[in-house]
Amino acid sequence: MHPKVHAQSTPDKPAIIMEPSGEVVTYGQLDKRSNQVAHLFRSHGLTHGDPIAICLDNRTRYYDLTWGAQRAGQIYVAISSRLTAEEIAYILEDSGAKLLVVSPYVGEKTLDELRDFGPDIPRFIVGGSHRGYEDFDEATAKMLETPIDDERAGVDMLYSSGTTGRPKGIKFPLPEDPAIDQTNSLVQLAQMAFGFTPDSIYLSPAPLYHAAPLRWTMCVHKLGATVVVMEKFDPEFALQLIEKHKADVGQWVPTHFVRMLKLPEETRAKYDVSSVKCAVHAAAPCPIPIKEKMIEWWGPVLSEYYAGSEGNGFTFINSEQWLAHKGSVGTALIGIIRICDEDGNEVPPRTEGTVYFEGGTAFSYHNDEEKTADATNKHGWTTLGDVGWVDEDGFLYLTDRKSFMIISGGVNIYPQEIENLLVTHDKVADAAVIGAPDEDMGERVVAVIQPLDMNAAGDALREELTAFLRQHLSGVKVPRQIDFRAELPRHPTGKLYKRLLRDEYWEDAKKAGAAA
Repeated sequence: MHPKVHAQSTPDKPAIIMEPSGEVVTYGQLDKRSNQVAHLFRSHGLTHGDPIAICLDNRTRYYDLTWGAQRAGQIYVAISSRLTAEEIAYILEDSGAKLLVVSPYVGEKTLDELRDFGPDIPRFIVGGSHRGYEDFDEATAKMLETPIDDERAGVDMLYSSGTTGRPKGIKFPLPEDPAIDQTNSLVQLAQMAFGFTPDSIYLSPAPLYHAAPLRWTMCVHKLGATVVVMEKFDPEFALQLIEKHKADVGQWVPTHFVRMLKLPEETRAKYDVSSVKCAVHAAAPCPIPIKEKMIEWWGPVLSEYYAGSEGNGFTFINSEQWLAHKGSVGTALIGIIRICDEDGNEVPPRTEGTVYFEGGTAFSYHNDEEKTADATNKHGWTTLGDVGWVDEDGFLYLTDRKSFMIISGGVNIYPQEIENLLVTHDKVADAAVIGAPDEDMGERVVAVIQPLDMNAAGDALREELTAFLRQHLSGVKVPRQIDFRAELPRHPTGKLYKRLLRDEYWEDAKKAGAAA
């Protein structure tokens, strides 16, 4: 299906509701606006397969652009609106984008600098004005509301978050079937695994430039349901919106759960969340105590999956299955899970190794043959770089990202286990665990903590957290150093930029060594 179909059958039905602004876009309006966007692309000479870049905060125009690109046969590149001008320019150049649309959210400094960076392409701004950028609303208002003559299905090209270096575009060819109303595997998964229906009210609390919120909400539109988009996540406001709209489905990350659970009990009890039939979550393994508390609070409605923007595999687990396999991210619905050693050989159940998928969707990293090759082993199986193991029933358990592994005194330590434990402490809002250079051990385990109350940061809290960790972890995993920050460099989607923290500690050690 496609929004154009629903524009004909239910033109007045809300396709998008923005919160807290309350702006509503119906299917009829979305169809007309996406047609205007497609005409805008053609007016600038864009043809099938030409990339366009979108760098916006959460707003209705996001979908005008993605659906306009989808029906014009464009490759649409979603760029984080929190990046610097240099980072945005890199993606523009790397993707070969032939048109850019931004919003004032990126900041005046970034807008100014973007004029000096990157390729010379048409630049538009949504919801404001800025020198060097054409008004997007005025430009599209001049365009026809009817379809272009050469409609063809487009596709996204999303960039990795850059946690281990420069982000890389994950490239797929345009669909072989040019029909814009074709179905896809995500729509089928949404219906079969998560219970999405044309009557669903889907709450989306995350930035739309991230793969999961963008793709799942567009699946909702394919089905003709309604998406409620939070302009910015706030834990109590999310609960309020569930009650207000009687939202029955939504996609979350563990960080959202942690922040909602940290609300006072009387605050959580104020809101009726009984409408929720499926709370989908992914992006990072959810700490077992956090998920237990969420199931106790919301009921057995949590459904978890493990996948990447690469689309090479997909696992799924519902609440009942998870309670019998706590900590698992499920069994494979797309691809076959293969756990391999360093030589690419498959290992027995309950043996840790790199997680590969056999038989999933083929992909490549744009302009990076080496990275594409590194993600593929001798069998042709592909990996996202995660480490884990499977049990005898085929349930996958993730350990951590291979690139984040700490080697201390010859012992491999995975930070995720320590982080998952730290965020369950009543005084911890967020936590990151990294390896810092150590003369004796090679690396030492360092925990960087964001306290709920920064005034509590100090030696007393360090001692309390150390004692807490020693109750649950072997001595080698207990951080030898605990530092405090008012905020960690966490992406709004929930992904933690540990590379930035790690680089900072290694650079400080390098400077200290040079000074000595």
